[in-house]
Amino acid sequence: MYLITNRVLTKAKNLKAFGKTPNPKGPNELLMVNVERSGSGWKVEPVSDLLPPNTVKALQSKYSLDIDCDSPWHGSLKIACELFEKARAENKSILFFVHGYNNDVADVLKAAHEIESLYNVIVVPFTWPANGGGAISGTASYLSDKSDARASAGALNRAIGKIQEFHLMLTRSRKRLHQDAAKKKHPDNPSAADTLFTKLMEKDCSVKISLLCHSMGNYVFKHTLSTSENATSKLVFDNICLVAADANNENHVNWVGKLDVRKRIYVVINENDSALKASRIKPGEEQKARLGHYTKQLNSPNAHYIDVTDAKHVGSEHTYFKGSSVKKNNTLKALFNGMFNGMTVEQTLDYHADNNTYKL
Repeated sequence: MYLITNRVLTKAKNLKAFGKTPNPKGPNELLMVNVERSGSGWKVEPVSDLLPPNTVKALQSKYSLDIDCDSPWHGSLKIACELFEKARAENKSILFFVHGYNNDVADVLKAAHEIESLYNVIVVPFTWPANGGGAISGTASYLSDKSDARASAGALNRAIGKIQEFHLMLTRSRKRLHQDAAKKKHPDNPSAADTLFTKLMEKDCSVKISLLCHSMGNYVFKHTLSTSENATSKLVFDNICLVAADANNENHVNWVGKLDVRKRIYVVINENDSALKASRIKPGEEQKARLGHYTKQLNSPNAHYIDVTDAKHVGSEHTYFKGSSVKKNNTLKALFNGMFNGMTVEQTLDYHADNNTYKL
């Protein structure tokens, strides 16, 4: 599994490589890391930074990329090509995952692997230094993570920008391949070539890319919209899934309303979410109702609000997209399966006009 991170990274070859603070070069510094199971532990290997020219030329040839091979390209290009090819070959969607408060990398990996197993997707986590400030706990720990979350917004914005760049690059190459094939088949008949091109594109296994932000990961995501060159308001993802959002419900339209997607923006709410109730009693602005547990003022015109409060086996859970909640409730699991795989799901739910929610 590949991780994107702005954490400090040591030379250790296990999970101790991931530090609890941002990269010393700055919180916007991004690294890609390959993490694989090794016995009962994990093997950690940073992705090579600068690619040698022969590797770039090989990638250009294999994937028909429209790139300048003389320009510097980094390991992220190779990983993007590999992930895109894997998703296409296995007919899987890619799900980028931004985790929440007080999660170390072991927690993130456990969650990511469970999501892959449950929903048959390829998960790429973005892990920020959400360790509650190390030895501190309680309110101080929560506020420490909120500070790191705000500082990590620029890194997440850069990561989403790269996702968009590589996705456009790789989809353009597929489009060119089908255009060339259609013209070769019908060199003297543009109308027939256009018809064949359309059919080839329809048959092509289009890779869907969605985003899951959980808990305080939504707070990180929210602050990407404050960056001067934000990528998150552009057309990058099929679905954006804001689950158990630890961000203010008040005025959320100011940032959710800026988002753009190919399919849907889903805001998933559990009024009994114990973690969000706990975060609400923290000092300062955290006293305000959280977006992930409040069913009033749901007024962003581009969002679909889904209320799972009364769904069986949700209860007071905070991570109800995994664990016993979805293992015991097949309908809830099917809901998240559709969301994470870039499909629309609200048509299977009852709409409540009084508070603008779809209810499970």
